[in-house]
Amino acid sequence: MSLKHRIYGFIFNVYNRFLKNKNKISFILDDRESFKDNFTYIEEEFKKHSPNFEFNYIIKNDVSLSNISTLASSRFIFLNDNFFPLAYMDISDKTKVIQLWHGSGAFKRFGYSSIDSSNRDLVNLIRKSSEKIDILSISSKNVLPYYREAFQIDEDKIFNFGIPRNDFYFNPSLDNIRNEILLRFQEKYPEIKDKKIILYAPTFREDVRYNNIFDYFDVDKFQKELGDEYSLIIRLHPRVFDYDKDNSISNKLSKLDNTIINCTDYENEQDLLLISDMLITDYSSIMIDFGLLRKPIIFYAYDLENYLNNERGFYLDYNKDLPGPIVENMDDLVGIIKDNNYDYDRLDKFLNYEFDYLDSNSSKRIVDYLLKQ
Repeated sequence: MSLKHRIYGFIFNVYNRFLKNKNKISFILDDRESFKDNFTYIEEEFKKHSPNFEFNYIIKNDVSLSNISTLASSRFIFLNDNFFPLAYMDISDKTKVIQLWHGSGAFKRFGYSSIDSSNRDLVNLIRKSSEKIDILSISSKNVLPYYREAFQIDEDKIFNFGIPRNDFYFNPSLDNIRNEILLRFQEKYPEIKDKKIILYAPTFREDVRYNNIFDYFDVDKFQKELGDEYSLIIRLHPRVFDYDKDNSISNKLSKLDNTIINCTDYENEQDLLLISDMLITDYSSIMIDFGLLRKPIIFYAYDLENYLNNERGFYLDYNKDLPGPIVENMDDLVGIIKDNNYDYDRLDKFLNYEFDYLDSNSSKRIVDYLLKQ
């Protein structure tokens, strides 16, 4: 177990004896800014109750004394990812720890479900950390068994309040928001005007042989077959570039013409989902959020057999339970886009399994519950 985690816990415990502020709320951030969105909606909900709350954003790998003392004096501590120093932190009865997680629903295995159970140190770290969590918010009772296993957490700590960031998709002004975002994109990329937008958002593979999407996604074919009707936005997983040793992916992205837009570094993923008319992905949980918009999703799994046999696996049956068709080559991908015959009943069945609430009140349910404690 990490010495760094133990030291963090020790310092926290010293401060925790003396400090406490009933209005202080801390959010522990991963280095990835895209994981911040759940916290934004929770903060907005707290502000509706009182202007006196103090909000603090702490990068989890920053072990500065000021950050640890802030955390130790907080009434509520919100997580969006694993935070292993918890295993060594003595949380007082006056503090509640809430895990929101950064993914919606259940799709790819994660946490305990995705590791080698013979790694006893990591297993114990997951369990000891989860013991300190008071509330784990999930999207549906159907996914509860998967989260219970992934976190090794007691069932009575799991609540189907929903996922805060998904409140966005049920905003009554969503059409106006979409139009404003789309107008900004059209001003920057006039080539996309009067075209439908397809977002291509593949995930990262542990088998790095398959991470260069340009070996499998033929952008020239896309342009020739679909370019008159569709524009393409590409958003790659950031970990892909950790293994792009020859810069082949980066070089290809830099040479795309203006009709294919690289939005890998675009900060707000929800903007991209909102303006897109269709999503192409593979094994990414982005499809769950996109499904809330009730727009077509196609799964381009060019390495399907290898992924199913060698990667971390799924909670669902990949070949049967997805909310859209699966294709394994570029010809079939182009063909199914041209067919334009999407099964919305299949999507609705998927959403009803993954979500108990299809509304804008997830943040409200969480905050209302906490303030009654």
